[in-house]
Amino acid sequence: MIFVINPGSTSTKVALFNGAKCVFDSLLEHSRSKRQQYERVIDQAEYREQLVRKELKKHKVALSDIKVFMARGGLLKPLKSGVYAIDKAMLKDLKKGRYGEHASNLGAVIADALAKDAGCGAYIYDSVVLDEMDPVARLSGYPDIPRRSVFHSLNQKAMAVKAVGKLSKSYDESRLIVVHVGGGVSVGIHKNGKVIDVNNALEGDGPFSVERTGGLPLLDFYRYVTKKKMSLEDVEKMVTREGGLYAYLGTNDFQAIEKKVQAGDEKYRLVYDAFAYQLIKAIGAGAAVLGGKVDVVVLTGAVVKSRWLCSRIKQRISFISPVFVFPGNLEMETLAHAGQDVLDGGDVSKYK
Repeated sequence: MIFVINPGSTSTKVALFNGAKCVFDSLLEHSRSKRQQYERVIDQAEYREQLVRKELKKHKVALSDIKVFMARGGLLKPLKSGVYAIDKAMLKDLKKGRYGEHASNLGAVIADALAKDAGCGAYIYDSVVLDEMDPVARLSGYPDIPRRSVFHSLNQKAMAVKAVGKLSKSYDESRLIVVHVGGGVSVGIHKNGKVIDVNNALEGDGPFSVERTGGLPLLDFYRYVTKKKMSLEDVEKMVTREGGLYAYLGTNDFQAIEKKVQAGDEKYRLVYDAFAYQLIKAIGAGAAVLGGKVDVVVLTGAVVKSRWLCSRIKQRISFISPVFVFPGNLEMETLAHAGQDVLDGGDVSKYK
């Protein structure tokens, strides 16, 4: 039995696998009012852990039945692709928020607590800080502020492999642009098995998303936060949770936003068009990096369940390459597969 834990900003996904077969999967939602009771995201750990324990009891699963726990990796130092054992050094960095605050930091903390009671191991795989960027992609324009690789690595990699499989090609010999559109947006440029460039999908880079600002005009941003006398915590909240569509329209309900657009609301239409425009622009930039030689563009994530949005994007980028639309994600299955590799004696790295 492999138990998978995948915390997001508004929910925690959990699933139990018996080998490759999913026994059950659940989405444990956390209301905005409940989340606001905690000063820091990491403070939600015990609350979310108890919900996970209740879910296991609901499905009559004893902790002793589970042989390995797999968690979504959080904001850590840059890591290579692979499985990492959750240890004291990793937990210390996550709890302190040494490399940033995000709900993904909760995964290893919750998995470690459960695994100790179960008497088995706990691991992460392909953390959100998976780093395969080309050296030239790291330079930002100022030496002390390099660009960082922070993105939806699990789903990006899984969907890339799925896409090239449909083309009967090897991932290690393919060139793709993968666009994950969810609470955050990441546009990854995949070349020969590596993500050679990707926007920091959390901390103010790339297209804006449902709740994140994406890149902002830098000096105007500084003037704004100075005028408002905002603290670092205020700025982080603005950039990661109160930006994008939410900032313009007061809601992060994408379906509700789309209904307003289709009903003819001009304000909603403009913001919606800008949302699609920035995605299209980022895809075009990725195609230029690959010299126009792109095997496929992949649209994935929860938001691309919208056929209307996807059709608008495809109209503008179909000249680049074929476009595959894979709504949702394969994060749980990918983590379970990595857990099976651990049980089969696969390589496990240490977080040093």
